Amino acid sequence: MTYSVSLGANYLGDGRCRFHLWAPLAESVAVQIVAPEERLEPLTRKERGYFQGEVAGVVPGSLYYYLLNGQQLPDPASRYQPRGVHGPSQVVDAKAFSWSDRCWPGPKGEDLIFYELHVGTFTQAGTFEAIIAHLDDLRTLGVTAIELMPVAQFPGSRNWGYDGVFPFAVQNSYGGPEGLRRLVDTCHRYGLAVFLDVVYNHLGPEGNYLAKFGPYFTDRYRTPWGQALNFDGPGSDEVRRFFIENALYWLTEFHLDGLRLDAIHAIMDKSALPFLEELAAAVKLQAERLDRRVYIVAESDLNDPRVIRPQELGGYGLDAQWCDDFHHALHALLTGERNGYYRDFGTLGNLAQAFREGYVYTGQYSAYRQRRYGRRPHPCKGNQFVVFTQNHDQVGNRARGERLSTLVPFAKLKLAAAVVLLSPFVPLLFMGEEYGETAPFQYFTSHSDPRLIAAVRRGRREEFAGHNWTGEVPDPQDEATFRRSRLNHGLSLQGQHRVLWEFYRQLIQLRRELPSLTELNLENMEVITCEEDLVLFVRRWSRDSEVGIIFSFSNTATAPTLPLPAGRWRKRLDAAEERWLGDGSTIPALLVSQGKMQVPLTPGACLLFERIKEAQAD
Repeated sequence: MTYSVSLGANYLGDGRCRFHLWAPLAESVAVQIVAPEERLEPLTRKERGYFQGEVAGVVPGSLYYYLLNGQQLPDPASRYQPRGVHGPSQVVDAKAFSWSDRCWPGPKGEDLIFYELHVGTFTQAGTFEAIIAHLDDLRTLGVTAIELMPVAQFPGSRNWGYDGVFPFAVQNSYGGPEGLRRLVDTCHRYGLAVFLDVVYNHLGPEGNYLAKFGPYFTDRYRTPWGQALNFDGPGSDEVRRFFIENALYWLTEFHLDGLRLDAIHAIMDKSALPFLEELAAAVKLQAERLDRRVYIVAESDLNDPRVIRPQELGGYGLDAQWCDDFHHALHALLTGERNGYYRDFGTLGNLAQAFREGYVYTGQYSAYRQRRYGRRPHPCKGNQFVVFTQNHDQVGNRARGERLSTLVPFAKLKLAAAVVLLSPFVPLLFMGEEYGETAPFQYFTSHSDPRLIAAVRRGRREEFAGHNWTGEVPDPQDEATFRRSRLNHGLSLQGQHRVLWEFYRQLIQLRRELPSLTELNLENMEVITCEEDLVLFVRRWSRDSEVGIIFSFSNTATAPTLPLPAGRWRKRLDAAEERWLGDGSTIPALLVSQGKMQVPLTPGACLLFERIKEAQAD
């Protein structure tokens, strides 16, 4: 099936607007224009419960509702909700913005370095416009793509975004559709791609009017957040169309470079052609039409390679997925935490397995899940896994939202950064981690329904029971919880925060400069564990380059014997050096190996050596 972006209010120019709505539960539908002047325009019923009409005298900025059998409701495909989730929808002229990125091709997959940010807390202003002032710093750091947490309209002005109820409408408090377009256009001028987190597994509870229009939801499945969307029952063709059009809308009308699909394991779908496969095919076709590189990255808790396997091999054909196993293996080693899902991790072997294949659990028994879990991700590539030490989930879904900077010492912050950025996968940084932000990232809301507010508070407390975290859970509804979560960018200019920022920049520069790090080839890699010393040795190579990387997770000094191949090796990175606020390096700038070498390491050591070619040895 071929899809276009046609749902909602589409401004045609010359004061004419086409309204297109799926409302099979309605006997009659009319558009009620409420500003700049009130009037009522009936729509014509079409096949499969669609209503359509072209209305004259409607200009951009006009406010409207739909009347379904006399009931006043906002547009499910509203482009803008200037007065919030319960107010009227607004007509937007998608062609009015003057884009300057006509020749922007989008980044190559192997060049992606993600920077995830939440618009509301990234700056004090909490707007798209305010982000622009920080783009030069991100470019200088070496980031190539910013990933926005969801911006679909949610209730109030404070929310993570996963309570969105108008998937097409850009949050009014962030700056609306005009603000997002300007941010994307400016990012492209800076050479930065823009990805958007979208939620196709549920809608938020407040302001969710979709069920009044049609069978968008099903009672046959449940998600952790409420009713599941109907992707495989009666009426599901039109539900699929709604969300596939939404994906194309972001890519086409906002020039986005990719989408991050939230929690696809909560998308319940038993159809022969899964929704995710159909979505991926539609996006790829649209990318060809736009002549741009476009990517779909999934968050998946399944450890199922079908998510990223090509469609011709029986997969969904998504481009990449977030790799929680990599995070859990690294976090458990760094912090010693073993509660909740961390009980399945904590050994050096876990991290070595994550380096080799992305997944740690590939069919073995999981004590946390009390069943076998996962499958080998074969034949997947390194650029199909996005890895991280922190993200909004892994920080914000802690009871008090602590960042890694408050859980481990400075040496381990450097070690964590190196493990991610020197890995054979696509790295993701969570806003502020590059300089060791100390403000927490906590869960916050601004609902208006007292019963919902109480339910959210209760749910957050119950959610943390399995982790045995102690202390009071911050009140999501309290504005102070939101304010505490804002970044303090001034830290990046001070003391060890500035040093950490420079360390991240150096790691990214090495990743770009050395072909053995640039090529995300899992075949050209050797991973060796020194369990007694808690040292991981990783050797990566390409046709023109070879590196040896040493990561020490020991809290004491060690001196493991490592299988460094015979030859000369130039030191390119040493986290123990004084410029990185280490205790001072004991490793010479040049090593000559006979095939094995004993290397004295300080606690939390991280070293990278580049092999000198014989022609260079002279």
